[in-house]
Amino acid sequence: MSAQRVAIVYPPSPTGGRRWRVDGDVLGLAHSLVDVAEFLRRAGLEGVEPEDVVRSESIE
Repeated sequence: MSAQRVAIVYPPSPTGGRRWRVDGDVLGLAHSLVDVAEFLRRAGLEGVEPEDVVRSESIE
């Protein structure tokens, strides 16, 4: 069984990107749902597409 990880996407920065963290580590700035899906992939979730991000009940 894998441990649950905490991912947080912050409100937009003045430049428009959203800071993205997993378990306290900053992964970068997300400028689109494509970026968020990529950060989720880097965090260990395989096969996440941008439309999955929109529909997920696990992502606020």
